[in-house]
Amino acid sequence: MPEYPDITVYIERLTQKFQGANLEGVRLASPFLVRTAVPPLSSLFGRPVRDFSRIGKRIVFHFDEELFLVLHLMIAGRLKLRDKGAVIAKKVGLAAFDFPDATVLLTEASSKKRASLHVVQGNAALAGVNPGGIEVLGSSLEDFTQALTRENHTIKRSLTDPRVLSGIGNAYSDEILHDAHMSPARLTQKMTAEEFARLHASVEKILNLWADKLRAELGPDGFPEQVTAFRAGMAVHGKYGQPCPVCGAKVQRIAYADNETNYCANCQTGGKLLADRSLSRLLRDDWPKTLAELEERSSQRK
Repeated sequence: MPEYPDITVYIERLTQKFQGANLEGVRLASPFLVRTAVPPLSSLFGRPVRDFSRIGKRIVFHFDEELFLVLHLMIAGRLKLRDKGAVIAKKVGLAAFDFPDATVLLTEASSKKRASLHVVQGNAALAGVNPGGIEVLGSSLEDFTQALTRENHTIKRSLTDPRVLSGIGNAYSDEILHDAHMSPARLTQKMTAEEFARLHASVEKILNLWADKLRAELGPDGFPEQVTAFRAGMAVHGKYGQPCPVCGAKVQRIAYADNETNYCANCQTGGKLLADRSLSRLLRDDWPKTLAELEERSSQRK
């Protein structure tokens, strides 16, 4: 799922290219993409886009009369900048946003079509699509701590909960926790003041770092065409079995549902392996408890 760095750069480039331009129309490959009926999507046609902004992981198009188009890319949604009138791809294409000089295609490379469009009017209605998580960048340490300790969950879950923090998902939460040298299983209400300060600093560092990297990759005029959760420069996310760039130990993972958490046991958990929900139930006493034990068992198999 595109997260803060990706959405931020999308918004910057959309603003650069289309702020003040008329949205001539939106072509839909499926009417199910639009999740609201009033105001109708057609009420935006021919209106200039006054601004673009972000709510969590959502992209907001601003129009006059407090009209807003809210686009949620979900996991596999992506935007592609093309020549005006570009054809919507049959398998992955969802919509085309037509402007006077170009078209922005919305694609979703997944059999589960989860991306959505909402048209709302009024600032109160726009606030209604906000999950409520605080914006970490620019937040105080006190507000950050209060948000995370409102409920007692693992720090991994809290980082990715849009009701707690805004714009962070699975990929960058792995990178943040690695940078903070913190276990993803650490419970928020057991964290110390020092840990909250360290985590707060890592959130700001990692989100700004990757937004800057994406800008540098695109140059002054490029448009994000290769938005992905798996990037070569990441420390642990998507790096299972590869060496940690800090200590050289193999990156570990916890798999669950359609997701996984990547971490370095040496840097983040004092060498302890976190129990995978499915495997730990299956293996019970055979589940290794430490990185050293895992390495020993691996060497015995050779």
